Amino acid sequence: MAGIPGSAALCVVSLGGNALIRRGERGTIEEQFDHARSCMKQISTMVEEGYKVVITHGNGPIVGNIVLRNEAAKNTVPPMPLYICDADSEGGIGYMLQQTIYNHLRSLHYSGEVVTVITQVVVDENDRAFRNPTKPIGPFYSEEEALTVTREKGWRFVEDSGRGYRRVVPSPRPGKIVEAEVIRKLCALGVIVIAAGGGGVPVVELDNGDLQGVDAVVDKDLSTSLLAGEIGAEVFINLTQVDMVCLNYGKPDQKGLRDVGLSEIKKYFEQGHFPPGSMGPKIESAVEFLEAGGKEVIITSPDLMEDAVQGRAGTKIHA
Repeated sequence: MAGIPGSAALCVVSLGGNALIRRGERGTIEEQFDHARSCMKQISTMVEEGYKVVITHGNGPIVGNIVLRNEAAKNTVPPMPLYICDADSEGGIGYMLQQTIYNHLRSLHYSGEVVTVITQVVVDENDRAFRNPTKPIGPFYSEEEALTVTREKGWRFVEDSGRGYRRVVPSPRPGKIVEAEVIRKLCALGVIVIAAGGGGVPVVELDNGDLQGVDAVVDKDLSTSLLAGEIGAEVFINLTQVDMVCLNYGKPDQKGLRDVGLSEIKKYFEQGHFPPGSMGPKIESAVEFLEAGGKEVIITSPDLMEDAVQGRAGTKIHA
């Protein structure tokens, strides 16, 4: 898997939120493990070849299912706050990735160590996202149900494409990865680390320095970029649903980008080629990573990761 700078480069590999549950699937645990095995097989090859690896992942469909279970069983089991659901998803997904990459490494006769770190991400309680929550989560409600829950819990709802009302929560910018130093130390020891799942568990720092969870969702790409910078990673591999970054995506004049510099991708970003709801956060996180000292960002689909690393597929963005 030649192509990444340095034979022992520290790489952060980020799996998209739909890496484990694909469109059209029921999302059974068997399906999730199948996808985890596929993703971890390629990453295992990188580890065998000497690269140090940190894995991050999205949690979109899975944390949504946890919230659904919360609501379905609320009259039987006390529902948990969203930040606990975030932590639950980090642990559950981390377990699947941890086990499948361990098994792949054993099949390669490589005795690598793997650990999942439940990661806390400090956000600013004065972030404007808390005044204007926009991230939809959980089940659909009727208008009457939404009004009732608003009165009871103070939640905010928005009408979603004629399908009903959904709760919206803040999506503040990440400010600091609490466990960054221990993750860096583990990497230095050659441990494969799974961290910042779903963007991490959002917390605020109280006046006395204590941490406290808050109901919010942190963007996974921005948290990954922040973590990559804080641990000194050289390469950021962002695995998503598309094979490569494109200009004029979905239009007749769509154009794929194979190899592009930082200044050029910033120009395209400013021109509005990458909307906030799709490729925008990935490009924004790539820019932040490279400006913080990273060497290279690769954006592609999980199935094309090996080809993308070798320059045969996907998009490479370099400083």
